[in-house]
Amino acid sequence: MSTKTIETVDFERLKTDIMNLSEIGKSPDRGIYRMSFTEEDMKARSWLIQRYQDAGLEVEVDGAGNIIGRLVGEDDTKSWIMGSHIDTVPAGGHLDGSLGVLTGLEVLRSMKDHGFIPKNSIEIISFTDEEGRFGGLFGSEAFCGELTPDRIHTAVDLSGLTIEQAMKNVGLNANDALNARRNPDSILGYLELHIEQGPVLDTMKIPIGIVEEITGLFKWQVRLTGAANHAGTTPMNMRKDAFQGLAEFSLEIPRILEENGSEHSVATIGRVSLFPGSANTVPGRVEFSIDCRDTSQEVLEELFDTFRKAISAIARRRDLMFEFDVLSQVKPAHSDKNILDAIQKACESQNIKYHRMPSGAAHDAQIMARMTKMGMIFVPSKNGRSHSPAEWTPWEDIETGANVMLNTMMELTI
Repeated sequence: MSTKTIETVDFERLKTDIMNLSEIGKSPDRGIYRMSFTEEDMKARSWLIQRYQDAGLEVEVDGAGNIIGRLVGEDDTKSWIMGSHIDTVPAGGHLDGSLGVLTGLEVLRSMKDHGFIPKNSIEIISFTDEEGRFGGLFGSEAFCGELTPDRIHTAVDLSGLTIEQAMKNVGLNANDALNARRNPDSILGYLELHIEQGPVLDTMKIPIGIVEEITGLFKWQVRLTGAANHAGTTPMNMRKDAFQGLAEFSLEIPRILEENGSEHSVATIGRVSLFPGSANTVPGRVEFSIDCRDTSQEVLEELFDTFRKAISAIARRRDLMFEFDVLSQVKPAHSDKNILDAIQKACESQNIKYHRMPSGAAHDAQIMARMTKMGMIFVPSKNGRSHSPAEWTPWEDIETGANVMLNTMMELTI
């Protein structure tokens, strides 16, 4: 094993990669449209594979489409894994996910540049569909053996396109994802660098967040069905107005979170569709999404039941039919103490300020926590913005995060 010490990455090389990848899928509105299995996503995948190959890494694409680069260590039977994703939400930003993948790549390149041979192999993985276009975190779930044939068969996006068809359209077979499971005994641990996607670090003027726990979530698609009718001739007390049911429920959310949630609880109605959608027609049906998150599984279960009962009661009072589909459920995850200590040591050795904190966003790391020990590093998001073209992290904070990532991995692999 090499005893070389490496303190910094080649930041200009990393910066160039970030800017080049950000051009793939960029639209005139400055947002990036690189949703999983789209043409732009496939272009980005090809670009990344080439970067792995240029770095001299062993390259593999598994059955789920996860793109894996490996720096072979003295012992190749067990690996440390770094990872994130390069798919985006519609009109997404250039750092969410991509920063973690490209930083992991740069960590491995820096090690190779300095002739560092780790005790165990180190891998960088770009996981498929982390943004949940088809519900859940497909690539990391496949990697951890969480997928079933039924889960694959029923996975659809909001437009009704199945993941089986989407993958077929780009020459892939969704059922091959069942073969992507990695033996947990071959993994030593998982480390992920990510932008915070919130305002805490930026407000505190602290460059590094050490993530102690990651929120869990459940996501529903809800339908309230009443009766469409003439807006002028239907008396208010004789209406079965589906939208009024949604409006009443939306006002109940703060009360439910206060009474049944915790200080970390959040809930969002982010997508609403009215039918028939005419200005002079009482809405006969409304469909809407609910996204609820907390760092406690017990709290999430309580909120799941309370939301269901609240909507059901509103539907009964307003003579509406209530149905909902569970699009995804992800359990909270807690970071490993030894990995947290390694991140903290890397910060302290470079005199970098840090803040221990939870993550309110879902990440591949919490899926990986089901099979191995896990840790995460955050860098600030300017004004807390993410999932938008306004997403930005100052270059100096990205460089700091990359160097902390490098030194943490050095600490773990020596």
